[in-house]
Amino acid sequence: MKRKFQINGISCGGCISRGKKTLEEHPKIEKAEIFLAPKGATIITMKETLSVDELQKQLSNLEGYTIEKL
Repeated sequence: MKRKFQINGISCGGCISRGKKTLEEHPKIEKAEIFLAPKGATIITMKETLSVDELQKQLSNLEGYTIEKL
């Protein structure tokens, strides 16, 4: 299932790469797409529904990123 989110703190291609890699390390995430336009727009394909808190925990290793549901 695909869900839409907003990741705050995304400002460049490197941010996208780090965020995508970190999210896709979660066993329940199949694919993460993060965009610069609009900045930080994110589509996450999951095997099972994850809460925003679970996604934020996954991103916690990356300083300055927060995620919220659209």
